[in-house]
Amino acid sequence: MKLLRSLFTSYLVLTIGLVSLNWIQAQERQASTSLGGVMLAQRGNGHGGHGRGRHGRGGKGHEKQGGGRFGRGMDQDHQLIFYLLEHRNEISRKVIKTANGIDTLTESQNPEVAAVIQKHVAAMYKRVENVQPIHMRDPLFRALFSNAKKIKMEMKLTAHGIRVLESSNDPLTARLIQAHADTVSLFLKNGFPEVRKNHAVPQ
Repeated sequence: MKLLRSLFTSYLVLTIGLVSLNWIQAQERQASTSLGGVMLAQRGNGHGGHGRGRHGRGGKGHEKQGGGRFGRGMDQDHQLIFYLLEHRNEISRKVIKTANGIDTLTESQNPEVAAVIQKHVAAMYKRVENVQPIHMRDPLFRALFSNAKKIKMEMKLTAHGIRVLESSNDPLTARLIQAHADTVSLFLKNGFPEVRKNHAVPQ
């Protein structure tokens, strides 16, 4: 009788354990699915400067040149842009328009934000240098990357951020550089709603 009771108790413990394990695994799967849905929703809504590709759903076309919808390193770039938009009230930005481009100073008194500014600008520098487009839904970004080879960039780290000088000997590209600088300032001023807008290409 004791043996039967012991076996029955062991069976109950094992059964409860399996049920608990299945429940935990189901919760983990649900959480993972929910997180994926949130990330997809953010991307679909254009958070962080991303949206659909030039040819619509699936992001085919120009953005595929950079490796997928938003180019190589999109996930990391998306996170940096998202972070900066979330902390835009801690960021100061000065834009000086030169004869053939711009001279910008973007900084933050928050060391963590300053470090992200530097990392983001370095990533965008590589995208321009290697012609790896991003945010190609926006006509202005599409035109800018179409003329990426005509852009000269110089970055100078500061104690609180980064100074960027961009220029071009091509008049149209110089105007694109200036329009892009103005648009980035609007991103920091207005946040995600501004990122979702299309911005005109200068003539």
